[in-house]
Amino acid sequence: MSHSERMSSVDTTWLRMDHPANLMMIVGVWVLEGPVALDKVEDQIVEGLMRYPRYRQKVEYTATGVYWRDDPNFDLSHHIKHVRLPGRGDKQALERFVGELASEPLDPKHPLWTEHIVEDYEGGAALVFRGHHAMADGMALMGVTMSLIDGPVQKGPRRRPPEAEEGWLKSLTPSLVSVIDIGTRASASARAALGLARHPLSAMGYMRDAALVAGELAYLLFMKTDSPTRFKGKPSGSKRVAWCEPLKLAEVKAVSLALECSINDVLLSCVAGAMRRYLADKGDSTEGLEIRALVPIDRREEGDAELGNRFGLLMVELPVGVEHPIARLRTVRQRMLALKNSYEPATTLGLLAALGYVPKAAQEPLLDLLASRSTAVMTNVPGPTERPTVAGSPLKQWLSWVPQTGDIGMGVSIFSYADQVQFGLITDAALTPDPEALVSRFPEEFEEYLYTVLLNTPAAAEPRKTAEAPRPSEPERAVAAPSSASVSAGARAVRPALGGGVSHHRKHGERRSTPSDARKPSMKRLRRRA
Repeated sequence: MSHSERMSSVDTTWLRMDHPANLMMIVGVWVLEGPVALDKVEDQIVEGLMRYPRYRQKVEYTATGVYWRDDPNFDLSHHIKHVRLPGRGDKQALERFVGELASEPLDPKHPLWTEHIVEDYEGGAALVFRGHHAMADGMALMGVTMSLIDGPVQKGPRRRPPEAEEGWLKSLTPSLVSVIDIGTRASASARAALGLARHPLSAMGYMRDAALVAGELAYLLFMKTDSPTRFKGKPSGSKRVAWCEPLKLAEVKAVSLALECSINDVLLSCVAGAMRRYLADKGDSTEGLEIRALVPIDRREEGDAELGNRFGLLMVELPVGVEHPIARLRTVRQRMLALKNSYEPATTLGLLAALGYVPKAAQEPLLDLLASRSTAVMTNVPGPTERPTVAGSPLKQWLSWVPQTGDIGMGVSIFSYADQVQFGLITDAALTPDPEALVSRFPEEFEEYLYTVLLNTPAAAEPRKTAEAPRPSEPERAVAAPSSASVSAGARAVRPALGGGVSHHRKHGERRSTPSDARKPSMKRLRRRA
């Protein structure tokens, strides 16, 4: 018997956001170490996905709404393909292939997902997943992918990551969370309007909700458009994908401890620094430059393993114009603390929930307005702490990207997995045709912080104020720079984590660099910036 269910309003919003230049697809890549039993891998993937009815359902539009309906002609051959990369079949070839898939729309006549099994990749295999955002958000898909690995089926209450593995703004204050919840409830107010006559005492509550929604709209209308850079413009729809070698999570934790900030602060500062260096190398001015990123915030309750979309968005301003790494890190730290105590970001979250109930004609201008205020979409997702296997083959690398909306032409992915932190980048070819030149700077920026802690240079620990650093707001003034003593103590914590050497992101066959190797070039950079 054919089964169908009405698509939720939020999922409908994501379905309607598809645009030729920005397809609403989540793209993921798994790299498996060899030897790989391809037939067993395929069987295991199919068995895992078929536990979820959504992977057998296609979208059906009716006069009464949009539905997920069982596909009577469901055929796995429409979804699972075996391919071989052209030429040398190396990392660059896989990046090009993933970019091509990210530019290709899913077939609306079938369930909205595909999986490409790339054979004979680096002595093993690679799996490239695509799924429409209407099916599920990133956190829901994490539960799906965990059901595909070896061992017991990982489908149940989601484990909350410990503080050291925190995702975006994990420690939002209760007051901010309560406002977000009010904004979410406000989106459903229209449906209950007819009940006000029967329950007049409820009117005050709905009036407060309406005022909050109005405030959300005003917040977006009066927000300044993001800084004009080569990253912004009209996207072409042709995607480029790149990723770098991962960082060691132990090193990132140790550096964040030494510099008295969170892991997220360090990673965000690395992204801002990489953008600054990329633009400077192109000859663009970066003085005083600020770049905004849209950041998804998970709103699921612990134990929520259902598919669908349950997240909001926040605007994060990256201090790209601050050159000194410690000054930049302090600015990032101040802003993240301010976000945790501000009510303004909650307006964006409530608005996203409300958009699911408005007509498409009203939705599009609001979403375009939101997109114009940002340059990138940025995600930070904590993954498994242990390296799993798939049909007996170790899963050595795991990457994923969420789609961009409107005219946004960049997506930055930060994924912690098996004691590593992986950076990935997806860009539009018309705006950033060389994402590898940008993503390769992420680990280089992290090494600046690593050297700062290991070398314990007072000038790096306590940077002088420069004209580039933005004037701090009231909450920012409470954040002090790490002292020389704290950096010195942090260095003692870093060295055991490093095992006696600095982890450089080097090509295969190169010897491992030591702190003494790094001291000369690093000292020049730090003295020049101090």
